[in-house]
Amino acid sequence: MTLQGDLVKNESLNKLNELEEMRERLEARKVVMANMSTRCRVATEDAKKQEEMLSTEVRSLLVAGTSLSVARKRLQEANRLLTEERDCVKLKNVQRKLRARQQYMISQVSLLYPVKILVGPAQEQELESYSSSSRLGNPSASKPVNQGLLTILGLNLTLLPFTKMSFFTDKKEVQRSATALGYVAHAVSLIASYLQVPLRYPLRLGGSRSYINDHASSIDPASSDLSLDTTLSANVKPAEFPLFLEGQDTTRAAYAVFLLNKDIEQLLNFIGVKSLGPRHVLANLKKLLRSVQSSEYIDT
Repeated sequence: MTLQGDLVKNESLNKLNELEEMRERLEARKVVMANMSTRCRVATEDAKKQEEMLSTEVRSLLVAGTSLSVARKRLQEANRLLTEERDCVKLKNVQRKLRARQQYMISQVSLLYPVKILVGPAQEQELESYSSSSRLGNPSASKPVNQGLLTILGLNLTLLPFTKMSFFTDKKEVQRSATALGYVAHAVSLIASYLQVPLRYPLRLGGSRSYINDHASSIDPASSDLSLDTTLSANVKPAEFPLFLEGQDTTRAAYAVFLLNKDIEQLLNFIGVKSLGPRHVLANLKKLLRSVQSSEYIDT
């Protein structure tokens, strides 16, 4: 009995020891689980904090990216404006060079066909009474001087025979006027080509037998109907008017002089200068030459 009781007692002690070990292991595992839970909670909180920090940084990057895009657009716009400004400066320089070249070429025309005012029987001087800066709309434009006082290449242009022709009209005066008109026509043609202005009334040069064309006068008013084919009007031959009187109708010749003055007026308007009005062919030509040769022409 004693031996058997000892065995039972030992067995019970062993089981108690096992249970105690199991309890200790369980407690150790609980401690480990608690530690792991704490670490997991701390890691989760750290992850949330890092996520918030990353979210803040992402927002900052988005704002910085937007600012960078705006700055890039501003830089591109500034570069474009700078390029345009440089191109504008280059264009202005080219225009100044072109105008200087035009000024030189037209000064040669002025030397070839000088327009002067006759002061005495054998004395001529440059006409100084025409203002070269009388722009369009300027009420202070110079008043025209008597056309009969002006000469081109020493020839006086008298318009009286073109308005009133008679048997007693001086034939030499008529010839001189035709020659003077030929000079004017050639000068106007050269100036228009240098300024690159297509004349509204084209000229057919022939010295003292020059002509001027008028497209409008050759078209029948009835043909202005829009239903007509435009190619027909394009093929209409323009009417020619003589810039001389010999063997010509005075009305047509006077109209030719009027058209020639209109061409000069067109060139004056092109450079921004006001015309002196009709019946002032040489005065307007003089004003055109002086205006182009002025310093204001290059600076405009």
